[in-house]
Amino acid sequence: MRDSFIKWGITIAVGLLIWMIPIPAGLKPQAWMLFSIFVATIVGFILQPIPMGAMAIVSLTFCGLIKVATLAELLQGFSNTTIWLIVAAFLLSRGFAKTGLGKRIAFLLIRSFGGSSLKLGFAIVASEAIFSPATPSSAARGGAILFPIVRSLASAFDSEPGPSANRIGRYLMQVGFQANSSSGALFLTAMVANPMCMAFAQQAFNIQVTWMPWAQAAVVPGFLAMIAIPIVYYWISPPELKETPEAPILAREELEKIGPMSLEEKIMCFVFVLCIVLWATSGYHKINATLVALIGASVLLITKTITWEDVLNEKGAWDTMIWIGVLITLAGLLTKVGLIAWFSKAVMGLLGGFPWLYTLIILLAIYLYSHYLFASLSAHTTALYPAMIAVAAAAGAPPMMVALVFAFFSNFCAGITHFGNGVAPIYFGAGYVSQATWWRNGFIMSLVNYGIWVGIGLVWWKFIGLW
Repeated sequence: MRDSFIKWGITIAVGLLIWMIPIPAGLKPQAWMLFSIFVATIVGFILQPIPMGAMAIVSLTFCGLIKVATLAELLQGFSNTTIWLIVAAFLLSRGFAKTGLGKRIAFLLIRSFGGSSLKLGFAIVASEAIFSPATPSSAARGGAILFPIVRSLASAFDSEPGPSANRIGRYLMQVGFQANSSSGALFLTAMVANPMCMAFAQQAFNIQVTWMPWAQAAVVPGFLAMIAIPIVYYWISPPELKETPEAPILAREELEKIGPMSLEEKIMCFVFVLCIVLWATSGYHKINATLVALIGASVLLITKTITWEDVLNEKGAWDTMIWIGVLITLAGLLTKVGLIAWFSKAVMGLLGGFPWLYTLIILLAIYLYSHYLFASLSAHTTALYPAMIAVAAAAGAPPMMVALVFAFFSNFCAGITHFGNGVAPIYFGAGYVSQATWWRNGFIMSLVNYGIWVGIGLVWWKFIGLW
């Protein structure tokens, strides 16, 4: 209870402190009040005196009570199609877990490519990439599907926390986590904050990024970054065990236990492929990405692959719907009252004279390493993404590229610490890697990611016409 009071005290104190600061020139009182509530909300998300969804409702209610916006304006975020894309994708994710299709795919990859520790690393990376289009929860993808498999593989080679950790477990744990954080950047539907970023970008620039343009922009730097993970860790944290002939045997045994594909798995496989095809060809049939996800969820419900009880129990979807809906509302209101434009103008005064490309490179580095201060990708994204894209665009950077590149960075930034997202504590908590090693290797991997996404990414984005 005392801990909760302290967290509430800090949250409220931050909001009041900002509220009492003299209103900067060029801003209306309404804008400054909204900003103080927004910052206090983000602090509340980080400290969590109450859960994020509950904090979001409290913030929304307070905004209504002090009349900084009408009730209709405060509820408009819940009509955003982004919200329902996230909810539907969570339901697709539940189908993967419930039917066992996710585990089957992972074990099939290990059976085929698990003959060495390096190949095992690539199999883990490939599994993350395959699941990512229909699994917006990195925690569900990494924590519920892949971590148990990675942990089992380590144990199969007698690699446990302690003296035998470096036999292979330390390597697999780090590869698994980095693959989880990087895979979120591959697709619009691969991480819960991705659609939220695009909602912010639509409010700021009046542009709409759909599934296929995101995938097109991410495909080259994203998959190169994924391929680099097992190679880089093979160099900076090499496993003692190089050959792993037992891995395919273990995978084969697990597949025998699972048995033949069930009808539910086949339906889930069909729905997964259907969604990918429809998302990839939206430019031809014009079906919205959210509607595609809802079609997939509807098929799963009609065929009883998932039940209505499953939908009701999908707490992550409904919790996310609440807090993201509130954040989209608050961010939209901040744009509407002119605070984002004012902020970008002020920052540009400090960075004035730099070409937009240099400004973008500097801002991306700040955005990446500011994640040391956050334990949540969503809180980090909400706090900094709208301001960063506004500043970059004000410097002259193309809005579409700005919207996408900061969204990409919003994912792999989790890899620098052992608390960077919901999966980090799971892998780190297994006990194979010390905190010093985790942070050192995470920083090295962040440099590799930065080099690939900025160096190769800019060349690719020039080629496809983003700038």
